[in-house]
Amino acid sequence: MRIALVAGEASGDLLGGLLLDGLKARWPEAQFVGIGGPQMQKRGMQAWWPSEKLAVRGYIEVLKHYRGLLKIRNELKVRLIADKPDIFIGIDAPDFNLDLERDLKAAGIRTAHFVSPSIWAWRPERIEKVRTAVDHVLCIFPFEKKLYDEAGIAASYVGHPLAPVIPMLPDKSAAREKLGLKMEDTVVALLPGSRADEIKYLISRYFEAIAGIKTARSAIKFIAPCVPSLKPAIEAAARVAGVQNDVQLLDGQSHTALAACDVALVASGTATLEAALFKRPMVIAYNMHALSWIIMRRKKIQPWVGLPNILCGEFVVPELLQEDATPQALAQAVLKWLGSPEKIQALEQRFTTLHHELLRDTPKLAAQAIESVLSHATPT
Repeated sequence: MRIALVAGEASGDLLGGLLLDGLKARWPEAQFVGIGGPQMQKRGMQAWWPSEKLAVRGYIEVLKHYRGLLKIRNELKVRLIADKPDIFIGIDAPDFNLDLERDLKAAGIRTAHFVSPSIWAWRPERIEKVRTAVDHVLCIFPFEKKLYDEAGIAASYVGHPLAPVIPMLPDKSAAREKLGLKMEDTVVALLPGSRADEIKYLISRYFEAIAGIKTARSAIKFIAPCVPSLKPAIEAAARVAGVQNDVQLLDGQSHTALAACDVALVASGTATLEAALFKRPMVIAYNMHALSWIIMRRKKIQPWVGLPNILCGEFVVPELLQEDATPQALAQAVLKWLGSPEKIQALEQRFTTLHHELLRDTPKLAAQAIESVLSHATPT
């Protein structure tokens, strides 16, 4: 058995690592090749390129890297068609993976896509591209399978792979001990994203917000988990903002930071769902190139951007996007959570319910779905 996979950026690598757990349990002797990061590599995947090569978001930002991304995709396509794997699995990164999957499928390679593109949030026309590119979609949210069933596209709901990994009752005490924090400390976690462009557009706003927060509550502790390759840029931004002594920069450890914090200031993306599974109140913030924002806003079909709000169907946590994501607004939103213990308690209950809804044996269910594709059977 030889399985090719492509995961872009840190969150895709994390999901890919969990998927590999299920695939390795089903096919212990299988070989795994493609594009992945440290989580996938430590499970035995041979990464021909690191996943960080694909860590780009936004239209204008992608254009800057388009030639390099296209070169990687073309080289990978040629390599896989010349030496065909039993199946190709694209993990998220739909702008990169769907075109690749279409070409591989046309060449006779079976394809699956893990993490449905957000056709329910924006670009609903993309479902037609999924139809031509993918033999099977592995859905991580319960409402997604119905959309594909109605469109006549094979799909399985496998649960969210992070739900079994994150404890239903996070151990705040152990996390704080690991980070050298006291239980009586008030702790704010800053998660500005895992892409270089996200750091470029967000980190200075996050660091400038620290000044406003500390004006109201001087004793607050700040922690910021960093993708190792981006940590030098974050350290430089902290020095420019004059907060290098106010924020503890961590090498990775995002889950430890979320378990330890009282409130999280987090970039829109997978990290918002991780914060929800850790039952933490959060402020979702995002900023990107102005033209990319204009294009994305016109394609958006829901009022929410953050996954917790989308899954709950209402604004359970604030979203401060683009021009609204000012340091002053971010500081005020964080402080509002810290002054609302009753709202935090209600939110924790809501997020616990959400956690149960997403909790499945994802690695096992995903492996079963992949096996059904390989055997041309219809999955249950």
